[in-house]
Amino acid sequence: MEAGLIGSLYMAFQGLADPRKRKGKRYELAVLLTLLVLAKLAGETTLSGATHWVRLRGDWLAERLDLKRTNMPCQNTYRSLLALLDAQEVSQILAAFFTRWESQRRCGDEPSRLLLQEGRKDKAHVAIDGKTIRATTSTEEKVHLLSFYEVHTGLVLTQCQVGEKQNEISALKPLLTPPLVTGRILTVDAMHTQRAFCQKVRELRGDYIIIAKDNQPTVRLDLEDFFEDPQADRRTWQCYEQIEKGHGRLERRHILTSPDMNDWFVKEWCDVAQVFRLERHVRKLKTGEEHHEVVYGLSSLSQQSTPAELMNTFVRRHWAIENELHWRRDVTLGEDGCQSRTGKVPQMLATLNNVVLALMEMLAVSNVAAQMREFAAFPEQALQLLLLGLKN
Repeated sequence: MEAGLIGSLYMAFQGLADPRKRKGKRYELAVLLTLLVLAKLAGETTLSGATHWVRLRGDWLAERLDLKRTNMPCQNTYRSLLALLDAQEVSQILAAFFTRWESQRRCGDEPSRLLLQEGRKDKAHVAIDGKTIRATTSTEEKVHLLSFYEVHTGLVLTQCQVGEKQNEISALKPLLTPPLVTGRILTVDAMHTQRAFCQKVRELRGDYIIIAKDNQPTVRLDLEDFFEDPQADRRTWQCYEQIEKGHGRLERRHILTSPDMNDWFVKEWCDVAQVFRLERHVRKLKTGEEHHEVVYGLSSLSQQSTPAELMNTFVRRHWAIENELHWRRDVTLGEDGCQSRTGKVPQMLATLNNVVLALMEMLAVSNVAAQMREFAAFPEQALQLLLLGLKN
């Protein structure tokens, strides 16, 4: 079979600059990364497990990858390479690759159609959130990663490691660049509800949806007083209610939006166009246990472009970064149990986990664990996916 128009993940890896010295270099960078992703697709969650899985298949892999040696790399070879790579650069190259793949998959021979209104809309929502790798929390070198997650496509656009003397707020600032912000809708948790964040997003011609909690007590109190006022003029308000039953629970979400506080907040919160109150009530059907929550927020999106129903969707889909990215990396890919803690290695392994999940998204896989078991039973399928961008 011939590769598709966009090439393959193996070809994308070949576009990375190899930071290693020429002396003693036995395996190409693209080969090493492809082998690691292949082992992860087959269910290996640790660096040692991936190394062993690859070495057990040395003859087959040497033939398929046209390698001169059948003796596959040792664990230190992978670790040394991962420690030298720039994870942000790798993430950006991979995001560009998956975007090209999506363009071909959706638009065929006219990839520019992805830049039209509908295509831009699908790629607009970006959720920003951080995650600590738990296996590192008992050590002095705690690893905390901050990710930009394209909600509709499942792509991690970029990911950075938060430094020991940093916090997420300072780590986020240099990531707010035109490619990641312009024309996009950024959603964040309450930690990033900061005036400087909103101003920077608007300067770069993006939009924001932020939540006001205890770190912005005055804003929260103002919104609470506004929405709870029984004498408020509600003619410009919009409301939407959503009731869902599933996963053993009944959930009711009710959102109110209003543009009437814009003048009140606009001096401090750049280009605020509406505020909202979201009430969430969840009851577990088996036990009757109930959970009730009310959150307040602000957005630069107007009611005309983003009515109450769509605002509810954006706020809810923000948590895809937890449920579809972080949870899968923890539980399905075993990230929290990984004991690799040296330098950039944990961040690079997390980046490769992002690659695995992005591949699954592009293949429209609903059960990642089941697909990994299939790849473990038929590794030729997984290798073909990486070499040709195809899957039988």
